[in-house]
Amino acid sequence: MPRPLRVAIVGSGPAGIYAADALLKSEVAAEPGVSIDIFERMPAPFGLIRYGVAPDHPRIKGIITALHQVLDKPQIRLFGNVDYGTDIGLDDLRAFYDGVIFATGAMADRALSIPGIELDGSYGAADFVSWYDGHPDVPRTWPLEAEKVAVLGVGNVALDVARVLAKTADELLPTEIPANVYEGLKANRAKEIHVFGRRGPAQAKFSPMELRELDHSPNIEVIVDPEDIDYDEGSIATRRGNKQADMVAKTLENWAIRDAGDRPHKLFLHFFESPVEILGEDGKVVGLRTERTELDGTGNVKGTSTFKTWDVSAVYRAVGYLSDKLPKLPWDIDSGTVPDEGGRVMQETGEHLQSTYVTGWIRRGPVGLIGHTKGDANETVANLLDDYGNGRLHTPATPAPEAVDAFLAERNVRFTTWDGWYRLDAAEKALGEPEGRARVKIVEREDMLRASGA
Repeated sequence: MPRPLRVAIVGSGPAGIYAADALLKSEVAAEPGVSIDIFERMPAPFGLIRYGVAPDHPRIKGIITALHQVLDKPQIRLFGNVDYGTDIGLDDLRAFYDGVIFATGAMADRALSIPGIELDGSYGAADFVSWYDGHPDVPRTWPLEAEKVAVLGVGNVALDVARVLAKTADELLPTEIPANVYEGLKANRAKEIHVFGRRGPAQAKFSPMELRELDHSPNIEVIVDPEDIDYDEGSIATRRGNKQADMVAKTLENWAIRDAGDRPHKLFLHFFESPVEILGEDGKVVGLRTERTELDGTGNVKGTSTFKTWDVSAVYRAVGYLSDKLPKLPWDIDSGTVPDEGGRVMQETGEHLQSTYVTGWIRRGPVGLIGHTKGDANETVANLLDDYGNGRLHTPATPAPEAVDAFLAERNVRFTTWDGWYRLDAAEKALGEPEGRARVKIVEREDMLRASGA
């Protein structure tokens, strides 16, 4: 009797779980069956949903419910706290599996090359997000002494950073934030947050709902300068062809024409201001210099040689995420992705690296919403199954599932399981219960391993 198709997925965020789901829904899952092992660097699953989504976004956290249903399937095993490249390598995975799918996402900050970026008080948004989301591998404290703060970028991460900085600690207390984050935010002195985009309202990458949420806080006064509401032919075409861009522009227009209110924290959304330098004294941030830009007719902008200095003492860059290079795989250094064709990993020779695939942000870069990841996974899995059906996959030496457990035991890797996630989940909910909160996230890796029964 033929054995099931054995597939390893590296990464347990939405990309990896959607790939597992696509495999389970395939004809191969019925006959001869599929057997899927998901490897995750963190002790808990769900990737960027757990460690990249702001805590005051329970709506997006709700996606975990759908992902849960996939991981509950008996054909899937989870190996948490297992680091690809350290605990297990590509050659090891090849010994156990017919195919390997990498779905490792992106957690680092993309660089921004302007003078002063290295100053004390200049931060990457991804690092701040990891801190307030209780990531075990970042420091437990965050410096929040600045009363005036700049956020560079006009995407949803920039909005998350600006919103968390502008809210009070008590506003965020009902969420799952850990105790160290609550204490840190209580000391936050920020009263003015300035968000900067070098292009106009029609080019902003906010999603409409995220943008409108800024105005829901009783403590945040959102301010838009009427001078920044400007469109050229390219911008008008964008609004006509993109419903979301049109909704964002309308929201910004409404804010620009209203009278200023008296909520205590001011959040300014600036357009047509391109950051050119972070100013410093004694190694610390003391300001930001921007160049005024103007539309060129196509929706792009050009500089006007008019400069302005902003009085801020902290700068957060939210200009995109970057994936870590994966050992033994080809790498495109410019895009921070693994070169591929339809999810098949492609070598410099132009040949497919046999039995090796990518999906999600490691494949196409950190763009698009979570929903886009599903189509990505479906394409990658379709090509893996095509290679399987046409005999193009290699044959693993030891495909028996227990061989993986033995390998990790031999290497003394303390791994968590799907049952362990249920234990950790229950422990976090129990921590929240006395305070009337849904959960309180456990931060320390060792505590997570202990709660999971690793």
